[in-house]
Amino acid sequence: MSAIPAVTRPDLVRGIRRWDFVALIINITIGAGILGLPAKIYALVGAYSVVAYGASAAIVALIILCFAEVSSRFSGAGGPYLYAREAFGPLVGFEVGWLLWISRLASFAALCNLFVDYAAYFWPTVGSGLGRAVLMAGLIMALTLINLVGVRTASLVNNMFTVSKVLVLVLFTGVGLFFVDWQVFSFAVAPGYTNFSGAVLLLIFTFSGFDVAAIPAAEIQQPQRNVPFALFTAIATVAVLFLLVQVVCIGTLPNLAASERPLADATQQFMGPIGAALVAVAAILTALGTLNALMLTGPRLLFALAEQGQIPAVFGATHPRFRTPHVALLVSAALKLVLAISGTFIYALTLSTIIRLTYFALTCAALPVLRRRTPEEPAPFRVAGGGVVAVLCVGLCLWLLISSKGNEARDVALFAAVGLGLYFIWNRRKPVPANSTQGAE
Repeated sequence: MSAIPAVTRPDLVRGIRRWDFVALIINITIGAGILGLPAKIYALVGAYSVVAYGASAAIVALIILCFAEVSSRFSGAGGPYLYAREAFGPLVGFEVGWLLWISRLASFAALCNLFVDYAAYFWPTVGSGLGRAVLMAGLIMALTLINLVGVRTASLVNNMFTVSKVLVLVLFTGVGLFFVDWQVFSFAVAPGYTNFSGAVLLLIFTFSGFDVAAIPAAEIQQPQRNVPFALFTAIATVAVLFLLVQVVCIGTLPNLAASERPLADATQQFMGPIGAALVAVAAILTALGTLNALMLTGPRLLFALAEQGQIPAVFGATHPRFRTPHVALLVSAALKLVLAISGTFIYALTLSTIIRLTYFALTCAALPVLRRRTPEEPAPFRVAGGGVVAVLCVGLCLWLLISSKGNEARDVALFAAVGLGLYFIWNRRKPVPANSTQGAE
């Protein structure tokens, strides 16, 4: 394996098994994007949204190849943060960890807002004002408790939500394909470059999830084998489902571009009000599942940063009974509530996507760096032509970053500057810990 020995945390439980991990990635991926984006993407590029989905899936597949090789070298908590720290040093690693944690907060806030939109289908009073804030607070408190009492409990809840959302999407596409009007798929007028690149940028969010799934690697059984397997299994599953969902939405919903709840509105076209209500319920369960997965993974970033000695050690504390990183979990939950109440779906989604592209590029760039560092000890999973794939992925990420909106890009730069300041404040007189490379093997 690699030349760097692993340091095992005996106070953590490796309670996430191989298929639990596949379910975790699927659960994170099938969430806010597929519930809210079919209409947004169609408004940008029309029927070419199907092409945009294909382009995004191809880009993500290439990035996953890099993630699979790099992640196979590590068994500790942190995911992309740990990879960047090992490849490029503590400062770059800290910035990746910081921005990755911010993106988890933003993703959670985006999905929370979408959850409220679907809940308002049945209970309009929670769609705005005090009702909206109370619903979000209750939801976040419940998810925090589930994840506090143990990683195995959180994993089992995640499996339940994953199975339910996959079955719902299979039912939606399986029935909806019989009602698709194929004549509405017009490709006569190609979309502009700006709209198409913007659509691909948003869809990167839809296919994301694999990037954060490796964050709790310290609690995954045999992570160096199971992470690459789960990455490819999960992305193949969701890519097919997402493409079919977009086809059904385009072919059955005449006013797709204006829909706030595209899956529910599309189902109403071919199953009536009862079908729409069922899909709205399923959408709520889908959102809950992804929110639970984000609550499981996000706080582990603070835990990993503290474990490496880059933020105060209190964030690396584990609960004496439940053996979960309870301080990191509670702090993350409080900030998620604030951001969810104050944010909007598209803003939080775009902010998260820009941050993701940044550490996607760094993880891909880490592949050749780690290869050169230990040429005599290759990664357990090795990508053919990995150097070329890494360069291509970095270029694609930079292209998408250039296509991002100015306001969100500005805010990401501000967050990065804040992270830089925190790094120097927290690490000014702190020696590098002896186990600073723990988690790698």
